[in-house]
Amino acid sequence: MLCAFNLKAQQSNLNKDTVLNVVIDSVINIRSHRLNAQDFIDAILADTGFYKAFRNMKRYGFTAANDIYTYDKKNRVDGEIHRRIRHTIVAGKPKTEYLFKQDKGNVYKHNGKYELYTVEMFDYIFNNAYNSGFSAADPLAGVGKNGSYKDKLKTLIFTPGRKVTGIPFISGKTEIFGRDMRQFYYYEFARGKYLDTIPVYRFKVIKKPSVADGDVVIRELTTIFDMRTFKILGRYVDMKYSNLFFDFDVRMNIELLPFNGELLPAKISYQGSWNVPFHKEERASFLIVQKDYHK
Repeated sequence: MLCAFNLKAQQSNLNKDTVLNVVIDSVINIRSHRLNAQDFIDAILADTGFYKAFRNMKRYGFTAANDIYTYDKKNRVDGEIHRRIRHTIVAGKPKTEYLFKQDKGNVYKHNGKYELYTVEMFDYIFNNAYNSGFSAADPLAGVGKNGSYKDKLKTLIFTPGRKVTGIPFISGKTEIFGRDMRQFYYYEFARGKYLDTIPVYRFKVIKKPSVADGDVVIRELTTIFDMRTFKILGRYVDMKYSNLFFDFDVRMNIELLPFNGELLPAKISYQGSWNVPFHKEERASFLIVQKDYHK
C-alpha cells in the first residue's frame, strides 16, 4: 500500500489553493441572506456550468499556459511538460498553435505514450477541449479502451459530490449530500470578493474531525457562488481514500471567468497520488491557466 503522500515537493512547484482568488470579508449566517444549506446543495447538484465552460471556450481565442510535473517515490521531480498555447478560430474552426513546448525527464514510454495514466487523462481532457466540437449533452464522454476510466475522472473533476459508479467500496462515499453521508460533514459559509470585484458566497463542506478517514472519500468540497446570480465560479475538492483496491490522495480546483455573458475556464490545478490495480504508482501536479479571451 502506498504510504502517506507528502505534498510539500509538489507545493514548491504549484499552488494548490483555488480560493486564493477569493478574499473573504466575513463568516455569515446564511439565514440573514434568506438562504439555507439546501439552497447551496441543490445548486451544486444541478450545476452544469463547468461542462458548459469547457464547451464554450472552443469558440473563443485565448492563450494558455500548461505546466505538468511528475514525481518519483521520494517526491523528487521526475518529469516535466510545459506548453504555451495560442488558441484561435480560423474559418469557424478551432486552431491550436504551440508557442512553446518543452519536455524534461521521464515523461514518455518507449512507444511514445505517456508514462503516467494521470497525464494521459488530463491530456485527453484538454486536447479535446481545445480542438473538438463537444456535444451539448456530454462534452467529455469517454470513448475507446479507457472510456470508463475517463468518465469516472470526468465526474470527479466536473461534478464532485455525485455518486461515481463502478469503483469498489467507494462509489457511494462520493455522494456526500446523500442521506447516508451527510452525517459525516459540517458546513461553513462566508462571503467575499472573487477576482477583486465579484461578490461571492463561499460554501465549504468539510469532514468532521471525529469521522474516520475510511468513512469518507471527499474531505473537503469548497464552492464559490456569484452572489448576484448564484452561478458557480470556482470549486476546490480534497479527496483521500485507501483500501486493498485503491489508494489516492488528490486535490483539484477549477476557476471560471465571466466573459461575454458566459463562464469560461480560467485556472485548473491538480495535485495528487494514485495507486490503483494494473497501473504504476503515480504522483503528479498540474497548473493550467487560460486568459486573454477574445472573439
